[in-house]
Amino acid sequence: MSLKTIFENPKLTLAQIINMSVGFFGIQFGWDLQRANMGRIYENLGANPDQVPLLFLAAPLTGLLVQPIIGYLSDRTWHPKWGRRRPYFMIGAIVSSIALIFMPHSSVLWMAAGLLWILDVFGNIAMEPFRAFVTDKLPDSQVNRGFIMQSMMIGLGGSIASALPWLMNNVFHLQNTATQGNIPENVKFSFYIGAFFFFAAVLWTVFTTKEYPPREEELKEQSDKGFSNGLKEIFSALRNMPKRMQIVSLVQFFTWPGLFLMWFYYTTAVAVNVFGGKDAADPVYAHGADFGSLTLAYYSVITFLFALVLPKIADALGRKTTHALCLLCGAIGLISVAWVHDKNMLYLCMTGVGIAWASILSMPYAMLSGSLPKDKIGIYMGIFNFFIVLPEIIASLGFGWLMRNVLNNDRLLAVQLGGGLMILAAVICYLFIREPKKTDETLASELAIEENRSV
Repeated sequence: MSLKTIFENPKLTLAQIINMSVGFFGIQFGWDLQRANMGRIYENLGANPDQVPLLFLAAPLTGLLVQPIIGYLSDRTWHPKWGRRRPYFMIGAIVSSIALIFMPHSSVLWMAAGLLWILDVFGNIAMEPFRAFVTDKLPDSQVNRGFIMQSMMIGLGGSIASALPWLMNNVFHLQNTATQGNIPENVKFSFYIGAFFFFAAVLWTVFTTKEYPPREEELKEQSDKGFSNGLKEIFSALRNMPKRMQIVSLVQFFTWPGLFLMWFYYTTAVAVNVFGGKDAADPVYAHGADFGSLTLAYYSVITFLFALVLPKIADALGRKTTHALCLLCGAIGLISVAWVHDKNMLYLCMTGVGIAWASILSMPYAMLSGSLPKDKIGIYMGIFNFFIVLPEIIASLGFGWLMRNVLNNDRLLAVQLGGGLMILAAVICYLFIREPKKTDETLASELAIEENRSV
């Protein structure tokens, strides 16, 4: 039984809610920095486009394995000084920051891939306990405020991180080109800054936020439930997955490859297909890659702004219709990159992606409201995350063959294919999800909060 079910947590001030959310700004900073630049780093080190998906395999595998384990362990942790979740924030931040510093010094592909794996493992260790941190700390009346604050941190961290290479080159005049086997100076300094923000932001939360101690009975109850019992519960929930969750999971399964293919190839597609660059040593390629990162920063800003009006749109149109339309906006944004001749039109393309991303962060989980047993929401949220991670694993293992044998290593076609998969997800969402317009708003809020932690 949770402490929160017996005693209501005291309300926190706005400053306290900001303090407990700042760490997520640093974590998101690290995620978006690698998403925007790893494809470029791999190609700088000599990777062919068809090799890039496999080199990204570390992220989904570590998320699939590490997140449930760390969540399970952090539930059973308590230290009088460090608390329950904060030890994991601290350990993850220290090692992730070190990996960010060393990443741009990679001299060969296996070194970059290994550092990405370390970054993903310890990034997940830092991030996973944030899922429970909000509900640990906030009373029910402030849960939505905590969700909005963390959404702001996601948008802010993502936009700054994605824009850094462009800023380093255009404001601070650092070189954005490098010979084969080396990483450009603007990317190197972006990763150094990312390491600082990752560590400093998490440190801020660790030292400005205290955690409430669990009751002895609570810790004893948790320790009595062995790991094998947890596995049994997970497999039982999988076998008895509610019908609506099955369909929403299918929507997720076709949505996320579109995002992964964008993160794999968009920046380099802009460099080659839109700007006409040749390779990492070509100044045109470097300028295009920097500009592509800048437009990724722009879609994070759109996500934040659109999230402010998304609830009203969902109230008016219904959740499934809203989500289907938002996915179509994202699909059009990705597909239309092929029609861009003026680089500034990429901002319009990324507007559609930002709208879709805002909906992906909330609507699928809101659509689950009312369909899940309230005493097993945590387990089902973990299972639901499988349908985000599994498509990336499949893409990482199999998309290289498609790139090589079907798409002729055309990065832009890969981005467009991602848009096509988003259209399929939108059609499934609109035609097969059945839900009333009004659902349990409290449960919807809880689901939205749970979802947003795994960005």
